[in-house]
Amino acid sequence: MQGQIALVGMMGVGKTAVGQEIARQLGVVFTDTDAEIERAAAMSIAEIFARDGEAFFRDRESLVLSRLLDGPLGVISTGGGAWIQPQNRALIRAAGLSVWLDADIDTLWHRVRQRPTRPLLLTEDPRGTLMALIEKRNPIYARADLRLKTDSASDIEATARRAVAAIRKFRPDFLELK
Repeated sequence: MQGQIALVGMMGVGKTAVGQEIARQLGVVFTDTDAEIERAAAMSIAEIFARDGEAFFRDRESLVLSRLLDGPLGVISTGGGAWIQPQNRALIRAAGLSVWLDADIDTLWHRVRQRPTRPLLLTEDPRGTLMALIEKRNPIYARADLRLKTDSASDIEATARRAVAAIRKFRPDFLELK
């Protein structure tokens, strides 16, 4: 493999599940930036947001992402807001490929509505907040190297296979061993 594969997209799109499966299919390491941040802070993302705020969290997210991108080649699942930060896009571009997992509002809402672990959705109108985030973020997600549509009927293994096939088509040399 010639570099890192970074999965980007909205919360609930399946970056972690699909990323784990891509890594399994390719026989490489999988890491999740949110899990790494939680481990380092010894608290949940929601607790970090509540205690220190979003700006603090985004700074730590960039530090963790930078460390992971410098690590062993593999697949990295980023938090929903990571790709929105210009410095993170530059880090990811320098280290490999970005793949936007894209799903519609109904699919995302179905997956996140029962999760109290999404601090950005702790509002009076969480579905409206999710829609506003999608409108704001999708044009930035669209800057990723590849876009892969997913939905509630997409099976994780098949989605991962489609991602690997899309990478092979986009950059035939990328998945070859160095």
